[in-house]
Amino acid sequence: MKRLRSGFGSSPRTSLESSNGAKLSRRTLLGGGLSAAMLAHAPGLAVTQAFAQPAPFNDYRALVCVFLFGGNDSFNMVVPASTPEYNVYAASRQNLAIAQSDLLPITPLNPDGAQYGLHPAMGALQGLFESGQAAFVVNMGPLIEPTTKLQYQSGSVDLPPQLFSHNDQQDQWHSLKGRTPSNTGWGGRIADVLRLSVSGQQLPVNTSVFGNTLFQAGDDSLAYTMGPNGPLTFEGFADSGPGLEQRRAFEAIIGADYSSIYERAFAEVQQRAISTADTVTTAIANAPMLNTPFPTSSLATQLQTVARLIAVRDDLGMQRQIFFVAAGGFDTHDDQLVLQPNLLADVSDSIAAFHAATVELNVAQNVTTFTQSDFGRTLTSNGDGTDHAWGGVQLVAGGAVLGRMLYGRYPLLAIGGDDDVGGGRMIPTTSADQYAATIARWFGIADADLDLVAPNLSNFATRDLGFLI
Repeated sequence: MKRLRSGFGSSPRTSLESSNGAKLSRRTLLGGGLSAAMLAHAPGLAVTQAFAQPAPFNDYRALVCVFLFGGNDSFNMVVPASTPEYNVYAASRQNLAIAQSDLLPITPLNPDGAQYGLHPAMGALQGLFESGQAAFVVNMGPLIEPTTKLQYQSGSVDLPPQLFSHNDQQDQWHSLKGRTPSNTGWGGRIADVLRLSVSGQQLPVNTSVFGNTLFQAGDDSLAYTMGPNGPLTFEGFADSGPGLEQRRAFEAIIGADYSSIYERAFAEVQQRAISTADTVTTAIANAPMLNTPFPTSSLATQLQTVARLIAVRDDLGMQRQIFFVAAGGFDTHDDQLVLQPNLLADVSDSIAAFHAATVELNVAQNVTTFTQSDFGRTLTSNGDGTDHAWGGVQLVAGGAVLGRMLYGRYPLLAIGGDDDVGGGRMIPTTSADQYAATIARWFGIADADLDLVAPNLSNFATRDLGFLI
């Protein structure tokens, strides 16, 4: 019999001390099934409640994080189309430049003097943008404080560690940790702040359909992890026959009275995983069928499952949800001209289909989808692809998005220019903390708590980028 692969993730966090002096990880105990309330009554353990008791919400809102693993070459996603700017772009991008005549034109409502177009594979996203349901945040990335090229070169400014490294920069996007180690992500910290407002929900604030992720790890909240098509169950369980006997035997084992706090915690997390899987499976089975067609890709399948979960939000008593979905393959060191059209078409078609599903469900105004990726990629070609860089372009879509706009400053894509720290690696001029804070505010986080979600936010003059109504 295999362990449930869906359930509640955990990772070590703050150490607590039991009455016998042993060090216990608070997050490990929570991951083992102990709630903060249970910890508060455990002998020798004290839990500090970091936030005041907030009022419950009277509406529903959902965030959907679409992570593009590998580092999306987003300066080929949104491209300068006016001839002077395009010529600079083409000279920098060399054999990887998209033909000017192939770009899909977009008409931002906040022109900056240049014209822009989308990659020719992103027709669905062009329609979403032009209808005002999507926007782009340009030249954005992890920053600790505003950074110029001179400051970067002189070492006079704090920089995120291990720039251009996949794992480290994924962690930066997930956690916004700067130079301070962190085992929590900003999605998890949002859930920590809101946990008392949504105590009646049958599911946690955070749900992942792409495995455990640092983005959704909290101090006092747990994420629910499920498969791309729904909850994954124990093998060998059934509603009748030997499978039912196996389930009853297992339930008897985890329902026994154990003397160890660790055994009780492990048993409880197994009980909760089974119960939650049953609840979610039943809710999805009873959900109305969507008329919106979805592509057949992995990303589209994940987003379709998210749409089905949103459809049963009332049945599960949900008020606030953060979903994590992802796609891979964006580390295009080789064969970029072959790979990127399919990658970007998948992002475009999948997100457009998901938005159409939210319209069908009459919740488009309540659902915001946004992208993240490891980093942008070099403007220069390595002959067949691109290498790891820094700043890039991210997408935000949904009915609450103040769309058909470019937020931030789109850079002149010149090798050796003011924003290039070498090889076409662009210094971000908008920070990931500002992006996260803007999203968190719309989701219901008070301004006083935004710095808990985005720890470097106070270093930037603008706390809200303005792309959400």
